[in-house]
Amino acid sequence: MTTLLGYDRYGHEITAQTDLLRAAIAGADLAAPVPSCPEWTLGQLARHVGGAHRWVEAIVRTRAEQDIPEDEVPDAEGPAGDDPAALDAWLADGAAKLVGALREAGPGAGVWTWAWERTTDFWARRMAHETVIHRADAALAAGVPFEVAPDVAADTIDELLQLVGFAAASGDPEAAELRGPGRTLHFHATDADGGVDAEWLVEFGEEGFGWRRGHEKATVAVRGPLTDVLLVLYRRLPADSDRVEVLGDAKLLDFWLERTSFG
Repeated sequence: MTTLLGYDRYGHEITAQTDLLRAAIAGADLAAPVPSCPEWTLGQLARHVGGAHRWVEAIVRTRAEQDIPEDEVPDAEGPAGDDPAALDAWLADGAAKLVGALREAGPGAGVWTWAWERTTDFWARRMAHETVIHRADAALAAGVPFEVAPDVAADTIDELLQLVGFAAASGDPEAAELRGPGRTLHFHATDADGGVDAEWLVEFGEEGFGWRRGHEKATVAVRGPLTDVLLVLYRRLPADSDRVEVLGDAKLLDFWLERTSFG
């Protein structure tokens, strides 16, 4: 697996992104709805993140060879009651335990995952990006700004494209529809710096789709700041937002977004 970030950096980001999520919800109404996850309140979103951290921590710590049911994970539901301070402490503790388990196991350790790679590397990356995207959800619900470091945002997009490819190869019916030659999508961050290559080309083919970094003319292009391109791809920002520019066949973009929802 080629990534922009390394194993230790993913651990750092799990902690940093959790801290930023905690800051986003500090003082907010935990009963407020989350626009990008309409089935959740802000408090339920926080419990989802903390529960996911503890679930993966249990998998990594025990070097599990199969899935661990979430109802068997200690303290996965979070503190009883609605005390914001207790919820905040629980979030911080869960992230710390996860990072500690990843650090102790080290990169390349064999563990169960639901995806193509059965090592701790998968979980370090997945949980860093999972926390990034749910921090975006929290920021939207709380009405606070959301920004991501360019290399983290670019790697989050890389992983999303890999996840969609895995879903298609695994028989997911929606992802399997992403085929048929002559159609391409170009995602172009207009503000990337620091040596981050932040352009992606997705090409449909008879056997499915493929992707690569690159700048080419496409059937449809999405241009905008890297954070906003990320949010569009994760359906946290509408594609018709004035924060991005869509050039070409917008219906193809809609077709893609309807079949690539993760996180």
